[in-house]
Amino acid sequence: DNNNNNKQSTERITLTRAKINPLPIEASTYTSDKGKRVGLLRVPSFSTNTVKEMVDGLREVESEADAAVDAIVIDIRGNVGGYMPAGVDAAKLFLPTRSHIIAEIGPSPNSIKTYDADGIGAETKLPLYLLVDKRTASAAEIFAAALQDNQRAMVVGTSNTFGKGRIQNVQPLNGSGVAVTRARYVTPKGRDLHGVGIVPN
Repeated sequence: DNNNNNKQSTERITLTRAKINPLPIEASTYTSDKGKRVGLLRVPSFSTNTVKEMVDGLREVESEADAAVDAIVIDIRGNVGGYMPAGVDAAKLFLPTRSHIIAEIGPSPNSIKTYDADGIGAETKLPLYLLVDKRTASAAEIFAAALQDNQRAMVVGTSNTFGKGRIQNVQPLNGSGVAVTRARYVTPKGRDLHGVGIVPN
């Protein structure tokens, strides 16, 4: 009946503001078809806790295995980013000293800030694989691009990542907020990922 389809209804919904706690990193081990011991870290987002959880996860997979693991797989599929410095600091865990991570450009074209690895306690030997998809974005892309450009990790996926190559801050506005772009970033090889994303290996 057309009359019923055109009727509009209103429903009142009450929302309660609450703090959202990011999901923790999950660590596990498995044995591949070829008998290789693989440590798997699932990283759902990047937050202020991510680097500590990643270090703990690496220790966990190394202690869980009966023998040393042969490779590490980090699953960042569906990881839309989060806290940008966590993406930088997580990349440092796997790169040798003085490896470039990103360059932040802006707000003026001559304003350039570079982020490099210090190499302290970094795991630079084990083969490393990153699982990505089209929702992998922002800080997760910074992490993946740094490891890919430095030839430290193989990026595995069936599509390019999201392609968010801008760094934003949330500015308060009349009780709410607005995301303001403060800079863009380029990868160690000078790639601007915005609107393009990372192409898997």
